[in-house]
Amino acid sequence: MKKVVKFSKAFVPAVILSLVLIIVSIVGYFTKGFNYGLDFRSGLIQEVRIADIAASVTYVGPATVTLGLDSGSVYIVSTGSNTGNTTYTYTFEQYPTVADFAGAVNGMEGFNVEYSQGEIPMSALFIDVEKVTRLTGEPYYVYYVPADAELITSDDVRAALEGVEGVAVQNIGTEEDRTYQIRVAEKDSNFSGSNELRSAVKSSLERAFGENSIVIVKSDFVGAQYSQSLGTKVVLLLIGTILLIWLYATIRFRWDFALGAILALIHDVLIMTGFIVWTGMEFSSTTIAAYLTILGYSINDTIVIYDRIRENTRILPSISFKERLDISLSETLSRTILTTVTTLLAVVSLYVFTTGSMKDFALALIVGMISGTYSTVFIASAFISFTSKFVKSKVVKDENLQAGITV
Repeated sequence: MKKVVKFSKAFVPAVILSLVLIIVSIVGYFTKGFNYGLDFRSGLIQEVRIADIAASVTYVGPATVTLGLDSGSVYIVSTGSNTGNTTYTYTFEQYPTVADFAGAVNGMEGFNVEYSQGEIPMSALFIDVEKVTRLTGEPYYVYYVPADAELITSDDVRAALEGVEGVAVQNIGTEEDRTYQIRVAEKDSNFSGSNELRSAVKSSLERAFGENSIVIVKSDFVGAQYSQSLGTKVVLLLIGTILLIWLYATIRFRWDFALGAILALIHDVLIMTGFIVWTGMEFSSTTIAAYLTILGYSINDTIVIYDRIRENTRILPSISFKERLDISLSETLSRTILTTVTTLLAVVSLYVFTTGSMKDFALALIVGMISGTYSTVFIASAFISFTSKFVKSKVVKDENLQAGITV
């Protein structure tokens, strides 16, 4: 039989330590609060491409003409009192290159299409959603990213936006696509519009990469009400997850075992919260993912130990519950250490070799995993050790009756 470690002797000091850390966490939450990321703050979200001009389109005439582009075609809509409403559609299948498109449109009265390279495929074109699509004598530009274009990383874009406060940048797709998601937090909760943010982003990028090279593919402004709603949903998600785990543990074990597991999970959430608050780590959607990951990791560890306790309850009915607890924890100790260390190696690698939100995610996981292992051994076990003085397991009674032992 393996050496039995008297974990139960450390239950009281461990609980006192946890209470101190939890109080520190709660104080930090109410005095400092979270450093909310852009997911939980109102602000601007844009999808931006850094591109070259593929063609310019102009129109001079009496009609009102607009140009649009979708996934399979370019279309021109002409509206006028004399001409009525007419839509001209140029599919990529019929007009595979810019030269083909220009040849068709230039044959129409009042239109002029000029292009840089005629062999540019039509399927590679895109437009700026923030520019008015009405065609006039001023050039309306259609863009593309050349195959041999210089690579521009998200770090380059981030450096260009250094003067814009509260900005976050990430690549979308490959670096060759030169597509980036840019998020800018609102400076003032009383701010009533997004034009200032849009202007600041675009002017900064144009200074770094050139005028007429910044294309806004998608643009949205997230208001404060949406951000508050998202925060409420996150809280409900965590509560719902914990309640479902409690229900599962209650069905599989006993109510006091289930409650011990839930206390351990709440302990882990509060410890992670304190760490995030006091370190000033950004609270974002990746942080929520870290919370949920740790909840799953911690409850899995707890259930393994609970299973061993239940098994030893049948095998060793004559010894005290505290002794059974020490034996069970000792028997699962090597498994707990190996699982935790192996997982930590992967998470530490993630922390060392990544940047930005993934680095924060890894750091939160490291803290949560250590807390989860600790709470399984010293919090959940301490609770069921305490309740065992008042709750007699039906399994124990049955085993004792079969063995002829008077309890």
